[in-house]
Amino acid sequence: MSNALVVPTMAEMMAKGETPEILFWVGCAGSFDDRAKKITKAVVKILNHCNVKFAVLGTEESCTGDPAKRAGNEFTFQMQAMMNIQVLDGYEVKKIVTACPHCFNTLKNEYPELGGNYEVVHHTQLIESLFKEGKLAVKGGGDFKGKKITFHDPCYLGRANDVYEAPREILAKLDSELVEMKRCRSKGLCCGAGGAQMFKEAEKGNKEINIERTEEALETKPNFIATGCPFCNTMMTDGIKNFEKENEIKVLDIAEMIATAADL
Repeated sequence: MSNALVVPTMAEMMAKGETPEILFWVGCAGSFDDRAKKITKAVVKILNHCNVKFAVLGTEESCTGDPAKRAGNEFTFQMQAMMNIQVLDGYEVKKIVTACPHCFNTLKNEYPELGGNYEVVHHTQLIESLFKEGKLAVKGGGDFKGKKITFHDPCYLGRANDVYEAPREILAKLDSELVEMKRCRSKGLCCGAGGAQMFKEAEKGNKEINIERTEEALETKPNFIATGCPFCNTMMTDGIKNFEKENEIKVLDIAEMIATAADL
């Protein structure tokens, strides 16, 4: 299989008179953050491998407005949302997949009241369905076989949208041991990046929240910490660096683990 990533834009597809099944919403982190770009590439590898007809908006994609809304700037949020809805509706987009729970939650739950109605799925839900449809398979877990993995539930995937099973179903394919943290699923602890906290200085306290969460992950003695959100990935990676464990424990997005195990 060729290693070249095929990433058509909606504009290119429309020019050919084609309509993709899915719009891949990359998000700001997935577009600009060097670490999160690797997650984007892993998702594209999986989509390419499974012959999913998809496209991206490219330069026509703008921030969903999630950070503005969480920080209390409703006006900026609505401006950004209306602009995006205009673009999405112009392309008659029906289904969106994104690797960012913040984008997922905003597009799914907050765009409808502004007139943007789409079927929105998180990349773990899409990957799970590709396994179920027999389009995707992993070869015995690869690097992850027999290893301990703990999964950190992203707030906007878990508590906000009740998506707990998809990520775990996927991790079960890796022939590894899933060890849950004390606080998981609906009782999961935030990594500290949500609500636009990622972009502001910490408030006074005796410990950073991502350090608290990393301590809970370390208690499970994992080889890997699996995430499903670029913000969580950053916070957990920083936590691991704080404890100088980056050589022993790797923080990876579920899409990266599957792309690696399936040798894509």
